[in-house]
Amino acid sequence: MEIKVLGPGCLKCEQTEKNVKEAVQESGLNVKIEKVTDVMEIAKYGVLGTPAVVVEGEVKCVGKIPDKDEIMTWIKK
Repeated sequence: MEIKVLGPGCLKCEQTEKNVKEAVQESGLNVKIEKVTDVMEIAKYGVLGTPAVVVEGEVKCVGKIPDKDEIMTWIKK
């Protein structure tokens, strides 16, 4: 499984990345986490607001910090 955290590096983006890492660690699953900061790469997902989270190529969250429980629902499917 692959999760991408999209964002330029603002505080909200950093918190989102932290929440994703904690949720993945708690899940015990083998997940590759990638931080995408390139604006052109972010735009390819049709995302205009950050932070955003992409799970297996599907945009799950845009413009807000997801909590660990919400992230768990995405990765346990």
